[in-house]
Order: sequence, then structure tokens, then C-alpha cells
Amino acid sequence: MEEAKNIIGKKDVKVVDGKYTPEILWSMGRIEGYNVSSDNKKIAYFLSYHSIEENKGHTVIHVMDSDGGNDKLLTESKYDENSPAWIKNGSKVAFISNESGSNQIWEMNPDGTERKQLSFFEKDIDSFQFSPDGKQILFISQAPYIYRPEKLYNGLDKTTGMMANDLMYKHWNQWLETVPHPFYASFDGNKMGDATDILAGTRFESPLLPFGGMEQLTWCEDSKIIAYTCKKKAGRDYTLSTDSDIFFYDTSAKQETNICKLPGDPDQNMGYDINPLFSPCGKYIAWLSMKTDGYESDKNRLYVMDLETKKKGDLTKDFDSDVNEFCWDPNSTDIFFTTVWHGRTMIYKITLEGKVTQLTEGDFDYVSISAVGNKIYSIRRSLVKSDDLFSIDINDNHEIKQLTFENDHIFNQLKLGKVEERWTKTVDGKELMSWVLYPPDFDPNKKYPALLMCMGGPQEACSQVWSYRWNFEFMVAQGYIMIMPNRRGCPGFGQEWKAEVSKDYGGLCMQDYFSSIDDLAKEPYVDKERLGCVGASFGGYSVYWLAGHHEKRFKVFLAHDGIFDFPSMYATTDELWFTNWDFGGSYWDKDNKAAQKSYTVDSPHLNVDKWDTPILCIHSDKDYRILVDEGQSAFACARLRGIEAWLLYYTEECHFVNQPQDSILWNRVFIKWLDKHLK
Repeated sequence: MEEAKNIIGKKDVKVVDGKYTPEILWSMGRIEGYNVSSDNKKIAYFLSYHSIEENKGHTVIHVMDSDGGNDKLLTESKYDENSPAWIKNGSKVAFISNESGSNQIWEMNPDGTERKQLSFFEKDIDSFQFSPDGKQILFISQAPYIYRPEKLYNGLDKTTGMMANDLMYKHWNQWLETVPHPFYASFDGNKMGDATDILAGTRFESPLLPFGGMEQLTWCEDSKIIAYTCKKKAGRDYTLSTDSDIFFYDTSAKQETNICKLPGDPDQNMGYDINPLFSPCGKYIAWLSMKTDGYESDKNRLYVMDLETKKKGDLTKDFDSDVNEFCWDPNSTDIFFTTVWHGRTMIYKITLEGKVTQLTEGDFDYVSISAVGNKIYSIRRSLVKSDDLFSIDINDNHEIKQLTFENDHIFNQLKLGKVEERWTKTVDGKELMSWVLYPPDFDPNKKYPALLMCMGGPQEACSQVWSYRWNFEFMVAQGYIMIMPNRRGCPGFGQEWKAEVSKDYGGLCMQDYFSSIDDLAKEPYVDKERLGCVGASFGGYSVYWLAGHHEKRFKVFLAHDGIFDFPSMYATTDELWFTNWDFGGSYWDKDNKAAQKSYTVDSPHLNVDKWDTPILCIHSDKDYRILVDEGQSAFACARLRGIEAWLLYYTEECHFVNQPQDSILWNRVFIKWLDKHLK
């Protein structure tokens, strides 16, 4: 019982006067994933909880009926337990636990009893999937990557020096000493056997870093073939290309086939190809595919291949939006998928003939979908409410039922503001859609300071997103109105709109920002003398650019992990295909007009002489997408020009601020800085 007192779990939160605080945000439970039993009777899901005092998190597993009833917490120990999956015809729940000292696969009864360790692998297991016949396990673990000439390191076990002899020596937030590999092993019902590394002896990775997971690998229905995602490139070739493919690996013959580049097929799929999924009937495989090598935000198409004829094609060729996630209908006749359109991520159905039907509506984002029996299951979120599990009836009525109410005990105590859709005419006569968030107890007869929120990406949806890092409802709860424009580059308005940001960072997308904030500032309840501008990543770039062009619109700026100096950014980022595409090329290519515009016109550092407004720069040491030098340089330039500036600097965070206490500090500084200049 003494040990149980120290477990990080669900908190009995008391909200004072309905006020939203960073501490309240970090007291919420976070639904991380779920799995529905094949008979559609039970759902296993896992959550994370966090302790601000201990500066760490903890994951636990629940099981409930598929209608949301009889919800029970199964794991109540100090060990992290997550990623539940139904095995042995639903009689057992497999999961990952670190009880043995490393992350291994365990099983238990659906009531949490009879816990048993199944794997004894020499390294951590990151995630897993049992074969349909239950006799094999596919899992992800880490394999060596980095160049390390052992003779040079002999006797130097305490050295911190690492050598690189090619590019891609760092990625997102780590030096690449290891990369994920897919392994498979036999399973006799009691214990996992010896494992085979499908990519043994290579520097290749599967799933793809930094965000790929088990969704990039899968079993064929007959349990003989593993389909996996891989970009079989390394070093310089890797960092210049987005050309990943889907491979079939025969576990008996130990041979593989690249189904994206079959001999004689004119469609060689040169962009991102990821997330393979066989149809339940075993006749087809579907995956997500981009057309253009080097363009990571090309249209995400839904590809389907007939496994007998090998004929493949784009099922969404007539659909002018991306496919985010998808799953097969249990009857293999349709595919369900999500896409963002006009600031909302909805669930759609597409037939194998390409007919599309929208199934959901409302001011929400639906993510993480699966279909079992006559139900679609999904996590739903919005700008004002955190994630919960929902079911959607596949039949004609599409009845929606909420299954979890994880943070209602907190939201029922909070004062929340309203969210409205707003459309504005752009400088070139087009329509710009924005979300406007209002503070709690909004009074249209008062005047409020307002914030322009600049979205990242740059091809990132400005939708009904919920975030524990940039939580917009928390921000406006401090007494601000916020406008979030879907400027050029944001998906959900057609491919032409999305593509307009590339190679033109300082162009119409920046004018869209001005159009949206100028339009909002006309409202009688907005104090146009108290306008602020905030953003992260491309949004941070936007802040730095706007600081040199805003013509005294704003009274304060805040940039998180933004690009400040294009030439510096070009060769220091981890994924050079990004800068090659979005900047137009390298800065030494003097004959490349698009690239030269980026480096000689659009880079924010070129207009520091016009900066005249206080600015807060936030950056972190382990941000290898946009290196910390960018934020430090912007801060230094502001101070050298005599402009009031703060620098919030983290030594252990990456492009995201993820640790509880670091995040609390981030939010406190965010509000203190804005209040200092706008209130």
C-alpha cells in the first residue's frame, strides 16, 4: 500500500474560480491509444498521467465494454504499462511493461489478473503486433547506426566525442547512435522465441524517424508476409530524399519485394509511401503515397493494390485533399479515412471505385480511427476539449457515442471561451478562413488585447487541434482574443492553396496574416493598440519576418523555435529535402531564382534593421530541425539594436517542450511576457 501512494495517476483536481492554469493542463489524463477486441465487445486503452513535482509521467491500461460501460483500471503499479492488444481470441490482453527492468511484452487476463512476461529480448521493445494466427510476433527495437571506428575509441569509455563521415548524423532530437528496426519471432503461446532482424547489417530504419510507429508495419492475413515501410537510403542520399517504399518480406523464404517499384510498372512511387494495411479479405493492400521525391507535404494519396493482378492506383485522384489516416471496412468493400477540410478533421468513407462520403461533422478533429464490426472507433478532440474515445455507427444513421470522459471532472469546473469561424478577403481576392477564440465571460462591450497565432509546418492544418504544448484555450483564458488563420500552406483548402507557401515564405502567406489580424482589429471589442503576434517553427519564422514588416501593428512578439537566418538554417537542419524544396535549393546556387529569393529577400535576418518591437525568443539545445543558433541569433540582434528582448533557453528539450516543469515554465513566461506589454 505504501508503494501505491507514490503512483502517478488520475488527480482529484480543484479548480479555483474556474481559472485555467498550466498546472491544471498538466493535471489532465491523456489518452494515448486504444485497441478493440475482434468480437467488438471490449476496448483496451492506455493513458498517461504526469507529476509536476517529480517531473515525469506514468502510463496505465484500462479495459471497458465497447459501449463505454464497466471501465476498469487494470494496472496499478509503479511500472509503465502501455500499448494493449487483444490476443488468444480475446481471452488475453498483451501489453508492454518495464517491470522486468526493460520494456518487454507481457500478457494478462482482461480483468488484470495472471500477469505473465512473454518476451525476454536483450533490448527494449518499442511496440509490437501479433500475427493473425497468433504464432509470431512482429516488433520494433533499436539497432546500431552511427559511424564508430572502434580502434579510435579503445580505452576511451568516458569520451563524449562522436564521429560522422556522412550526413544524417542527427535527427529531430538525437544523435543517431541507433535506429529502429523491425524484428519478428515465433510465439508458442507462452514465450517469444529467437528474433530475426529484417534489416540486419544495414543503416536503414523502419519505421521512419522521427514519428513513425507500428502503423508503418503490418502482417498479411495469412501470417506469411510482413509489409513494412522503409527508405533504403543512408547519409547524404537519405537527407536529400523522401522516397520511402513498401516492402513485402516473406518470413519463410526470407526474401522481399518492393511493391512500389515493381519491374515494368510505369508508376514507380517516388515520394513518401508509408502505412501499409492489408484488407480483411486478404485480396488488397492499401497505403499512403506522395508523388514527388523531396516534397514532404505533397498530396497524401490513398493507394490500393490488387495482390493477385499487382494493379495499383490512387483511389483519391479526384479528391482535392490529403488522407491523414485510414482503416478498412471489415467487409473489405470500403475504406474509412480522415482528412482536414476548412479547419475540421472529419471521417470519410471511400469505395474501391473512388466514391467519397463524409460521415461526421461538427467543430472537431477525429484522429486514430479503426473499424470493428458495425462501428468506427476514434479519438475526438477540439480547440476547447481534450481527447476522448468515441464510436460511430457504420450504418446509415452514423450515430456517435462518447465512450470516455477522462477530464470532465476538470472541464466541468473550468470557465471556457467560445470559438467562431471567420472568413476574410485576402489581398488577391480569395477567401481566408480563421478560427477566433474568445476569453471566458467575453463581453462585446469591452475592449480586449488580441493575439495573431502563426501556425507551424508550414503545411500544418489550423484545425480543431488540442495540444498540451501550445494550448490555445489556456492562452485566451488569460484574457485574450486569438485569431488563428489558415493562411497559404495550410491543408484543408485544396492542393493549390497548400502549395503556395513553398519557395515563397515571404509572399502571400504573410499577407494573409495581415489580412486576418487587420480584419479582426476592426471589431469594436478588439483594442487595435494592444495586438500581439506569436508562433512556433514556421510560425516562429513568421514572427521574425513580421517583426521586420509589420508597420507598427503589433506591440509584442513571441517566437518559439523559429527560422531566423535562411543560409544558416539550410545546412544545419537534419532533413535537407525540406530546405531544398521549401527554400527552392541551396544558397550557393546563384542561377536558381527561387532559392535566391529565399536567401536574399525572405530571410528574417535581412530586415532586423526594421525591428522596433519587444520580442521573446524561445529555443532548445536538442532542436535539430531548427538549431538553437536561430533563436539565440534573433535574441542577440534584438538586444544589439536596443530592443527589449527575452531569451528562454532549454538545454534538454527539442523542437517541442515536453517535460512537465519545462512546460510549466514555458507557459508562465509566455503569459508574463504578453501581460507585460499588452495589459
